Amino acid sequence: MLAVTNANPERTIVRDRWLPAAFGAVLAAAVFLVVRGSLTDDGYITLAYARNLAVHGEWGIIPGSPANSATSPLNVLLLAALTLVTRVAGDPHPVVALGVQAVLCGAALGWAWQRIGRVLALPAAAGLLGAALVLLNPFVLSAIGLEVLLIPAVLLVLTVCALEGRAAWFGVAGGLAVLTRLDLLVFVVLIAVSTPAIRRRWRPAAGFTALTAAPWFLVSWLAFGSFVPDTLVIKQLQAGLFAPWSYSTGPMMYYLGWPVTVLVSFLPALLGALALAGWAAARFAVRWPEFPALGPVAALAGGGILYYVAYSFLGVGPFHWYYVAPVTATSTFAVAAFGVWYAQARTRTAWRTGPPVLALVLTGVLALGAAAVDAAQGLPWPSPVVFGNWASARDYARVGTALGERVRGASVASPGEIGTLAYFCECAILDEFSDRGQAVALIEKRIATANPLMSLALRVNYHWLDTSIAPRRADYRLQYGAGPATGPDSWPVRSAAKGDGHFTLTPGP
Repeated sequence: MLAVTNANPERTIVRDRWLPAAFGAVLAAAVFLVVRGSLTDDGYITLAYARNLAVHGEWGIIPGSPANSATSPLNVLLLAALTLVTRVAGDPHPVVALGVQAVLCGAALGWAWQRIGRVLALPAAAGLLGAALVLLNPFVLSAIGLEVLLIPAVLLVLTVCALEGRAAWFGVAGGLAVLTRLDLLVFVVLIAVSTPAIRRRWRPAAGFTALTAAPWFLVSWLAFGSFVPDTLVIKQLQAGLFAPWSYSTGPMMYYLGWPVTVLVSFLPALLGALALAGWAAARFAVRWPEFPALGPVAALAGGGILYYVAYSFLGVGPFHWYYVAPVTATSTFAVAAFGVWYAQARTRTAWRTGPPVLALVLTGVLALGAAAVDAAQGLPWPSPVVFGNWASARDYARVGTALGERVRGASVASPGEIGTLAYFCECAILDEFSDRGQAVALIEKRIATANPLMSLALRVNYHWLDTSIAPRRADYRLQYGAGPATGPDSWPVRSAAKGDGHFTLTPGP
């Protein structure tokens, strides 16, 4: 009997090369269709920025009011470019642009895992599992609209460039990482230092990082008065919203409210931290020469741990999207380390494959658990799994649309959550995120109360800030209250987190 052989090996190579990217793109498209109607309020801040930039060429939430409260410049720029493309069909469609970006990020995750798998000789399933751990994570999906998919995508591309020793491309990816979030510089530095090929060619790596990121930061510093978005100061001053919880204790806070969600979201990261400790022992204590270096991937996990420690000292609150970078980074190392362990074990006696197989299976079970949590929320989602807004996205859209018709171009003081209202109202809703005059007052307060080192850093950052900008006067004020709505200028809303409530419009500031 003749053995059946592959008649077209080139087709097999192409399939294996693009299957992970296709898997990531399809899974990202599927999860976006699930969450698109439930986007969090902060996600709509980003969408408002993107639409304002695409339609009016302005950097801010509302037209005619420049601001610098977009946490991720790259996220806004990409969404604005994609929104501009959607204008070919008529009106701008930032939510469609967000879906396209989600698919591109999913494809980038799959592509990066294919390259990582090729370098480290991982089993094919490892890459699919690694992408699924990100795209199914409830903490990630509960913050779609923010840079939560862009972060793992750019960090994995950065890791690939380091693994393959591409210093120039590493620099470009490093610049994009810094543009995604300035605090991702932690990962760029650690991965660069841990990779001999990048260390030897640090000049082109650093040069391309600067060429990619510096133009934006110079424009931001000179035109908007700060390198760092105002959200750092705003979020530091909002840390008391979660008292007595802080960023470091935030996972326990979320565990008390969503225990299963926290377990399936954070346990892969914990496995990654344990795997990092085991890898370090194998490489530097036992000196197991046959175990791959994994330097860049280990540095990615180390960056996640350092990121968590740094944020714990920054004094910010436990906003759930702040955990995406450390969780996805260390989860990535869990899959890579267990996959390498399995590949190494296969070269020895068969029984030794048991532990790495069990580790990979456990990680896969956690991914399935995350999918189960996502599905249990309802399809499509009525609200995010991890959620704290006063109203659902649908109710906010209804109130915002009605508010725009009611005020007819007048300005409105924000009730405290601005993103979805501003997006659907298309009117001047004012608070520290949209009105630079209000932000200036908070910045001066933060500088005056910060410790000497933080105060110096903030003074340098805001050296070019025009502190004479006065807050805009509001013609109306929108306020939130619990219970049923009353009166003609009152709209009922419901939130999975807060229950029944209402928004009331009153005259004056």
